[in-house]
Amino acid sequence: MDTRTLLTNDQFADVVATVLDNNDGMEELLARRIVGEAVRFVATAARYPTVAITPSRVVDEGWHALILHTALYTNLCAQLGRFVHHYPERPEITKYDKNALTRTTALMEEAGYSIDHELWAAPTKALIPVAANCQHLPKPGGCGPIRPGSCASHCSGGSSGNDS
Repeated sequence: MDTRTLLTNDQFADVVATVLDNNDGMEELLARRIVGEAVRFVATAARYPTVAITPSRVVDEGWHALILHTALYTNLCAQLGRFVHHYPERPEITKYDKNALTRTTALMEEAGYSIDHELWAAPTKALIPVAANCQHLPKPGGCGPIRPGSCASHCSGGSSGNDS
């Protein structure tokens, strides 16, 4: 699937503008890369809802921008077949799973997406400063890309009471 077709040019530009608004001095080309990678991440999360994956801090910036456009994000998730919830936590380096980003990018490649590797650096090695300041940790018994489980709280129309 070509994820670029999931948003219109105007929608994509609106999300890019949100990334730029939140990150003073960022070049538009970088913001476009971040948003594109965030769409591919969300598409992968929707395709593999039971696998524990997580965005890099840079890609998370794009995911945050997508989510801020609530109608757009709801429509995007509907096109992907399920709603992908976001479960942020404050960064805590002692809980960081050093294999999480490798696992995520491998799954994205398995889904057929090329990876913009510069956007997937570990939090301690990130060379691109962004406003996003959260990490995503798997939660036992939870649902979603970062809270995989057997319930359907992240699916369109499904609920297990674990939505947060």
